[in-house]
Amino acid sequence: MSDAISLMTEAGSDGFAKVRQIGPLGMITLRAKAGTKGLRAAVKAATGCALPDQRQIITSGDCAAGWMSPDETLLILPHAGVAAALRRIDHDLKGQHHLAVDVSDARAVFRIEGPKADQVLRKLCPVDFDRLEPGELRRTRAAQVAAAFWKDDSGFSLMCFRSVAGYVGDLLHVSAQPGSEL
Repeated sequence: MSDAISLMTEAGSDGFAKVRQIGPLGMITLRAKAGTKGLRAAVKAATGCALPDQRQIITSGDCAAGWMSPDETLLILPHAGVAAALRRIDHDLKGQHHLAVDVSDARAVFRIEGPKADQVLRKLCPVDFDRLEPGELRRTRAAQVAAAFWKDDSGFSLMCFRSVAGYVGDLLHVSAQPGSEL
């Protein structure tokens, strides 16, 4: 998501890794069973991305499509494009059982970057980071709250519910404090 992230500027902090909240991002939760007629076309039209496989996130410019569960795909796109994307999804999936909802305002996204970025998340998330591949999306928790994150060449993006964004931001900033490296 480097292209999308480069467009965002929010306050952040530097420790042994750079942590910052980014936004606004457009996000659509798309629920439909795998194999639903028109699903692949709807995801492609909304994001330019293929339908992701299990635990995968696919990016294309400033858009992405991430696997969230067997019947749920998270679509990430510029905030201004959400309404048009929802109309297109409804058109592409007309007559098919599905649900497409704008969840942009319900989520917050943070970037953790730098050569030791993984150490920030290793302290908070019960994940085997040694096996984590770029483009792999993991749903897990950060300390005590639900979160999802993915790795790319320059670091990690972590998504949580906006209602706990202050808590998660504080966790990330404390975990990145100089002198607290693993």
